Amino acid sequence: MCGIVGYWRLDGLEDQARTNLNAMMDLIVHRGPDGRGMHLDPQLGLAMGHTRLTIIDLHTGDQPLTTSDGQVILTSNSEFYDFKSIRAKLSCEGERFASKSDAEIALALYRRHGLDFVEHLRGEFAFALWDGVEQRLVLVRDRFGIKPLYIHQRERELFWGSEVKALLRHPTVPRRLDPKAALNQLMQVMVPGTTSFAEIEAVRPGQMLVFRRGANGRLEREDHVYWDMNFPRAAEREGHGGPSEWITGVRDRLVDAVGVRLEADVPVGCYLSGGIDSCSILGIASTMQQSPVKAYTISFDNPNYDESAIAAEMARAAGAEQEVLHLRARELYGGYFSRVVWHAERTFYNTLSVAKWHMSRRVRESGYKSVITGEGSDELFSGYPFFKRDLFVHGPAEHGADEGFAALRTKMQASNAVFEGAILAEQQAEHPAWNELIGFTPSWIQPWILTLARARPLLAPALREELADYDPIAAVAERIDRSQLEGRHLLDRVQYSWIKTMLEGQILTWGGDRVDMANSMESRPAFLDHHLAEYARQIPPSYRIHGGTEKWVLREAMRGILPKVLYEREKFAFMAPPSNTDPVKRAAVDALVERYASRDACEAAGILDPDRVAELLARNSDDRAEAVRDDILINHVLGLQILHEEFVANEPRVPPEP
Repeated sequence: MCGIVGYWRLDGLEDQARTNLNAMMDLIVHRGPDGRGMHLDPQLGLAMGHTRLTIIDLHTGDQPLTTSDGQVILTSNSEFYDFKSIRAKLSCEGERFASKSDAEIALALYRRHGLDFVEHLRGEFAFALWDGVEQRLVLVRDRFGIKPLYIHQRERELFWGSEVKALLRHPTVPRRLDPKAALNQLMQVMVPGTTSFAEIEAVRPGQMLVFRRGANGRLEREDHVYWDMNFPRAAEREGHGGPSEWITGVRDRLVDAVGVRLEADVPVGCYLSGGIDSCSILGIASTMQQSPVKAYTISFDNPNYDESAIAAEMARAAGAEQEVLHLRARELYGGYFSRVVWHAERTFYNTLSVAKWHMSRRVRESGYKSVITGEGSDELFSGYPFFKRDLFVHGPAEHGADEGFAALRTKMQASNAVFEGAILAEQQAEHPAWNELIGFTPSWIQPWILTLARARPLLAPALREELADYDPIAAVAERIDRSQLEGRHLLDRVQYSWIKTMLEGQILTWGGDRVDMANSMESRPAFLDHHLAEYARQIPPSYRIHGGTEKWVLREAMRGILPKVLYEREKFAFMAPPSNTDPVKRAAVDALVERYASRDACEAAGILDPDRVAELLARNSDDRAEAVRDDILINHVLGLQILHEEFVANEPRVPPEP
């Protein structure tokens, strides 16, 4: 895994191109501290940079990589699986490789298949490829958006990078927060393809962008969607076998996905929480490894949010070597909070992101560069409580009344009460754009609809006026591909909408890549292997949620590995304790507010209304959901103010250690 940056200027490179490219690479050196390389072509106007984290091939494979004729150049932030078998097959057909790097197979496959080469790539990746013969630049992001990639495009120039901060470091790229994105972040849900910054967009998951010099002397762009989570239409599911077939199919593919992710020239560990996802990963990995697997677990100081005891039971059952990281208020706030905002480049509603930053740092300190994680399981197997709620509420209407749904809905609401205001809305909220898109407003977005009502008044008066006609909820809905929803089961519709928004925009960014690579540590989410995903999307909804049990087919597939307490446990969202649960945490938040969100700071940034922010900080609601929602808004307020200070008010730089 690595970091990539670059730009293409049709009028040729500036005299300071080497200096500028190096400065851009400096800001993402955390993604690749083991080496760096660049390619500069002043006449063509092409600059490509790479910072390397050595996981595969520790001695060769420095980038940029080129074909033997020098015509195709690659910089890649990638982990390609099955690369050894692909390399062997291609070698038998006469292909020659200059390194043992997994990334080099992309060049060989491109030479043989052209732009269709992405169909043959398996793994997590984001890369830039220059084809000198076709005179085209190709940017590609993996199927789920596990690895990040951002661009800034003008008529005659294009900038790209693994992180936005690298783009902002070039002197000609504008540094401005996007007002619409600020409102979307306050309410939590970003519009797919957008970032916190004006004129900076995210390459979307499963997307390939191809740029050429047009006949009019401007950059021409082609957008290709090479993969999507294509759930079958409801009628296409008929005659698809019984439960044992699906259980075996899930087991076989997950075992394979974990197996290929254990391939590395450095040790590979596992993240371990109290959920069946990471526990399944650890259980499989432990059977494959000769020595005990190293497992890393986060422990919180609030028993309502702490899963470390259950994780310890799994570690004992698997014979793993477990390390538990105990986190308190002082680790979740202060300089650690602002540092994680710097890495995430967007706001976050919960300090789980800060906790995971600490975890990745501990993994790196203990000598590991890579871990396998459990992200993606809930998306594939209907694991979240809001998926169940939608089934219990809307299932009878679509599939005939079921008297048991009402009782199941009541039970689920009670068991997830601690998450009201964040994961689940305490009251029904609807939006016409989502009713029209899905057939109802999904439960996952309802808390954020309620949050928006409190978020909009926090904007500075000028921004409130500017955005008076902007509907951030509708803006998110407009980016969802309607063709992927037509004729699909209600679970497929809500899962798809979540995958295209919150999975990529939240879980895989400030909950994944950005806090892991912040400490030069690579995470490998085995459930997001596209071979497994393509199988899982075919599973009938009745086997995903079966008799009120979420992820039923996965539970049955892993039954022999999971301890009984885990096999029987209901899904419990992994979150850090909000600041309203502890006066020490609230004092830590107040210190951050004084540093970043004081009246003077808010007025200087021009994003937020100081009076409304003061009112928010003064509120002390006895209602649990309202208190959680206020904590969320305070986190977002702090995040926006930190983003302004770090990237707009000042030239981007690497901040000091917390």
